[in-house]
Amino acid sequence: MLELFVICLGVGVGAGLLAGALGLGGGVVIVPALIFLFHGLGFAPDLVAKMAVATSLSTIIITSISAVRTHHKAGYVRWPVVFRLGAGIVLGAFAGAFIADAMNGELLTRLFGLFAMIIALQMLLAGQKASRPGAEERLPGAAVLGLAGVLIGTGSAIFGIGGGSLTVPFLSWCRLKMQQAVAISSACGLPIAVAGTVGFAVAGWDESRLPDGAMGYVFLPATAGIVLTSFPFARLAASISHRLPSVTLKRVFAGVLFLLGLKLFFG
Repeated sequence: MLELFVICLGVGVGAGLLAGALGLGGGVVIVPALIFLFHGLGFAPDLVAKMAVATSLSTIIITSISAVRTHHKAGYVRWPVVFRLGAGIVLGAFAGAFIADAMNGELLTRLFGLFAMIIALQMLLAGQKASRPGAEERLPGAAVLGLAGVLIGTGSAIFGIGGGSLTVPFLSWCRLKMQQAVAISSACGLPIAVAGTVGFAVAGWDESRLPDGAMGYVFLPATAGIVLTSFPFARLAASISHRLPSVTLKRVFAGVLFLLGLKLFFG
């Protein structure tokens, strides 16, 4: 358990950097790392992926608070957009936890890898138009934003991510500046994480094969180790992201997402 805690401290560093700088929520680092660790600890194989996803969401609660405070102080969070997306996000994230509970763990991992690669390629090949200086925004109305929130929340809870890999490309397609898209994504990560964590805790509450320290599918010792380092590093990375040009952020985001998706899909 001590080794697990130390490794989780390192995972938290990577998760915090991705959450703060790119709005990823850190799940693309946390979920694969926890799948490996939980297998090594001898947890029930068919529960490993679900526990990794649930635990990832629980850590994002803390990480997103740190990142969004920094983005808010810099003036990049557009709260009306956050609230309109958030209404659907809460519903989608809670439902997504039960959908993931019904899925096969290996299928869940491969689907996440495929999804990540598709999003990354879309951003690299078609996303540059949205980054042009002076491009006019095309932000939809409240109803469409609410529906987008449902889809983002559901997908994010299923894959254990903070929603950045869905929210950032969507807002980029709407032609928001990349700094604003990342900031809004960080703010949306909190309702995703809270609703998803509660959903996984409820879904796994009666599972008899869970290890000590688990609250439903959420493994609290791993949560504690990750958040100790993810919180300060998310704040640091958020500050750095405000000094980088939008095109650079978009390319870094897409590159990291594609490589991680490739690894998850092929194992």
